[in-house]
Amino acid sequence: MAKSRLLSKWQTRKIKSGVERRRRLKVHRLRLIALGVPETEILGMTSSRMRELLRTPCKTKAKYA
Repeated sequence: MAKSRLLSKWQTRKIKSGVERRRRLKVHRLRLIALGVPETEILGMTSSRMRELLRTPCKTKAKYA
């Protein structure tokens, strides 16, 4: 790695934008609705809880079926 890149690493690192974050959350919500989770419950969830449910889709589907 070049020394100039090493010294200015914080300038070259990609930062997640708010638009990308909102897009990901929208996709997560749609996936949870497809698994059968009630929409009213999804609206009250945090993003980490949504990701937690999407890690095991079979268990989530069985829980809300």
